[in-house]
Amino acid sequence: MADQMTDQILRMSGITKTFPGVRALQDVTLSVRRGEIHAICGENGAGKSTLMKVLSGVHPHGDYEGEVVFDGARCEFGGIRDSERAGIVIIHQELALSPQLSIAENIFLGNERSRHGIIDWNRTNHEAAELMRRVGLRENPVTPVADIGVGKQQLVEIAKALSKRVRLLILDEPTAALNDEDSAHLLDLLRGLREEGITCVIISHKLNEVTAVADSVTVIRDGRTIETLDMAGGHVTEDRIIAGMVGRALDNRFPPHEPSIGEEALRIEDWTVHSPTQPGRKVVDGASLTLRRGEIVGLAGLMGAGRTELAMSVFGRAYGTDISGRIFKDGRPVRIRTVQDAIEHGLAYATEDRKRYGLNLIDDIRRNVSAAGLAGLARRGWVDEREEYRVAEEYRRSMNIKAPGVSSVVGKLSGGNQQKVVLSKWILTEPDVLILDEPTRGIDVGAKYEIYTIINRLADQGRAILVISSELPELLGLCDRIYTLCEGRVTGEVPRREATQERLMHLMTKGQE
Repeated sequence: MADQMTDQILRMSGITKTFPGVRALQDVTLSVRRGEIHAICGENGAGKSTLMKVLSGVHPHGDYEGEVVFDGARCEFGGIRDSERAGIVIIHQELALSPQLSIAENIFLGNERSRHGIIDWNRTNHEAAELMRRVGLRENPVTPVADIGVGKQQLVEIAKALSKRVRLLILDEPTAALNDEDSAHLLDLLRGLREEGITCVIISHKLNEVTAVADSVTVIRDGRTIETLDMAGGHVTEDRIIAGMVGRALDNRFPPHEPSIGEEALRIEDWTVHSPTQPGRKVVDGASLTLRRGEIVGLAGLMGAGRTELAMSVFGRAYGTDISGRIFKDGRPVRIRTVQDAIEHGLAYATEDRKRYGLNLIDDIRRNVSAAGLAGLARRGWVDEREEYRVAEEYRRSMNIKAPGVSSVVGKLSGGNQQKVVLSKWILTEPDVLILDEPTRGIDVGAKYEIYTIINRLADQGRAILVISSELPELLGLCDRIYTLCEGRVTGEVPRREATQERLMHLMTKGQE
């Protein structure tokens, strides 16, 4: 094993990948030794998944700069099939399984066991059973994937990779949706694959798992390689990895703000939400938090922590099943069963995906601004179009939406101006509580400053604001108080004066005790 570990199987050098207006990777270098488990760590948006998509051919050769060398040969993959032929298989966080097909059918999907153009079901099921045994699955190969839990579905994906004679297995957040038992089994399986000589690269936010299983850790920050740490000897701690992940200083990107915090506006107690697609799985687990008037509260958590699910479930049960818990508005218990109930009780929710859920991109500013507040613009059941125009024009000026007029199509605006339209839409409903999910995602620094100024102004008007963000510097620069969420549980509540990136990251990676 020691000789194997000194043998480099993968070298990525000078990898630069640009999307329209965004440089996702900048001169990234990655070296992986044969037969090791190599972890890649970094904050949300650091470029981890993009780098693995370059390696696996999802982003084909010619779509990026730099060089990929696998097992001594330079690779110019045109797609996933090319990388799989070389022995590189990627398993994405969103599993690519067909729920209505059997386990065996999923394992060999696209790689069918056939004779003279006809699928050989005996061979298919026999070989599937052997692969299932290797990953610890004892189900019948003809069992539909829909009938097994998400932990076992992850094992089906690994069996599928083994069927392709994998030599380098890439797993993107493999345990994000798993419980402790399933996670432990998966980590044991990775150790077993390592003993078989299969090299594994895992992307993970769960640093306790990284330190338990990885031989090396590469830290990526803001699209650049920061360092690679050798985990031999157990000297590299979670603290050390966190220092690499968040080791940048805050600058003056935030407008100054002195809060005037008042009475409690919203209190959520023991809020539990189950997944609508994975029965029995708690996406939010006994969460409790409080928002006060004039206060900007942050909600921090890594991917899969349940931040958006918490927000959507509170906002009229727009997500989840078997929801339990209590909501108090201005100190009094309220029942919020629908989105309309939420709006009538003074709640507003600006979604993280403004293009898909927050806006009608083919309509104009006027109709987008009025969309959630039509009842207030109606006269005898009809929308007063003159009043609709006046209100939209007022918001266009006060929010500094850069467009010739309110008849401009929203889809043609910049990301920052689209976000201002989303905020205008919800402010029109005159909410007491405003939930902002990733309010500055995908917009430039100048537009971010304007959004921060608007958020401060809304707080100064006495509204309670909850900001969900993947950017820790944003939460630290903007919020008066920050809650942390991990695996659906609130793991901490930190006032602004005590908050640091390191402390928040500790709480965000706490996991189950």
